[in-house]
Amino acid sequence: MQNNPQPLPSRRVFASFLTAGAGMAALAACTPDNTTPSPVAANAASDVPSTSAASSVATPGAATTEPAPVEPAPSSDIPASTAPSHSVAPQHSLTDPASPWVVVNKHRPLAPQDFVPADLVQPGVRLAVSGEAALLNSTTAAAAEKMFDAAAAEGVIMTLASGYRSYSTQVTTYNGYVASTGQAAADRASARPGHSEHQTGWSFDIGDGAGACSFQPCFAEQPAAVWAKANAHKFGFVVRYPWMFHDTTGYFYESWHLRYIGVEAATDMVTRGIATVEEYFGLEAAPDYL
Repeated sequence: MQNNPQPLPSRRVFASFLTAGAGMAALAACTPDNTTPSPVAANAASDVPSTSAASSVATPGAATTEPAPVEPAPSSDIPASTAPSHSVAPQHSLTDPASPWVVVNKHRPLAPQDFVPADLVQPGVRLAVSGEAALLNSTTAAAAEKMFDAAAAEGVIMTLASGYRSYSTQVTTYNGYVASTGQAAADRASARPGHSEHQTGWSFDIGDGAGACSFQPCFAEQPAAVWAKANAHKFGFVVRYPWMFHDTTGYFYESWHLRYIGVEAATDMVTRGIATVEEYFGLEAAPDYL
C-alpha cells in the first residue's frame, strides 16, 4: 500500500451500465490504493477507521454457530419492524468496529478514526494483491477460506482483490482524488477517510480467477460474482452494495464487494429478501455525506 500524497491509480473504473435500453453510470464503492483516480470514476465506500463503542446494537434471536466478537449491549436501537428475525443469533453492536454487525456508511463513520483490527491475518486463499490489502480480520479470513474452497470445488476460482486498508492509506487515496478531480468527484470515487468498511477487516473485494472485468460493472457476469451472489450467505457474507440500492447505501452496484455479518444474519437477509444492511438493521438511508 502506498502512503504518498500523489493520486493513486484506481481499479474502480467508471463504466456505462446498460439496463433496459437505458445507460446507467456504475460507480464503485471500493477504491484500492494501487490504482489511478478517474474523473468519472467509481464510488468507493472503502476505508474508514472506527471506534469500539457498542452504543447501538441489533436484536436477533436464536443462534447457529456464529462467532460473537463483542458482548451485546443491553438494549437495541433497531425498530421491531425491521429487526433481524427470531432465527438470528446473539446481538452485536452496530457501532463497535470489532463487531461483525458494525454499519459503516456516509452517515456512520468509524471511531476512532485510526482503528486497526487487532487480529489481522492473511487468509489462505488465492491473492491478487500483497501487503496490507491481502489481510482480513481472523473471523472474516476463516470464513473466506471456506467460501473460496467451496467455490473452487464447483470449478469457480476466486481471488482476493482488495482486503484491509488502513486509515493512512485511505487518507492518501482520497486526497489524491481531491487533488486531481475536486472533492465532489472524489466523494463519488473514493470513501472519505473514516467512512470505509475496508478498514474494519470485515469486508473485501473478490476477483475472478480469469482476471476479467475486475472492479467493472461487467464483473457481475463473471463466474466468481455469479457464484458469490448465489452462495456467499452460506459463509456469512452479503453483497454490500446491491444493484439499484445506491439511494440507500450511498454507492452503486458492486458485485465484487462482500461483507461478513455472520451465517445466520446473512441467510436471514436472503430468506427475507432484504437487500441492504441499512434496512436489515433498521437504519436510515445514507446516500450522501451529512
